[in-house]
Amino acid sequence: MKTNDYVKYITQTVIKYIDQPKDDRKRIRAEKKEKKGTFLFRWFGILPYVFLARIRKK
Repeated sequence: MKTNDYVKYITQTVIKYIDQPKDDRKRIRAEKKEKKGTFLFRWFGILPYVFLARIRKK
């Protein structure tokens, strides 16, 4: 990708974001935040949950 294409893409993305109403931006941000996994899952995958399940099982 050439620099000009990259600048064009960034500009379009920023303009699209700015043109959205503030309420829509807040709603989208809240939806993304809800989708996000917990800290342990994002950093270490499923392993912490496996260990916790084993500890609770004993």
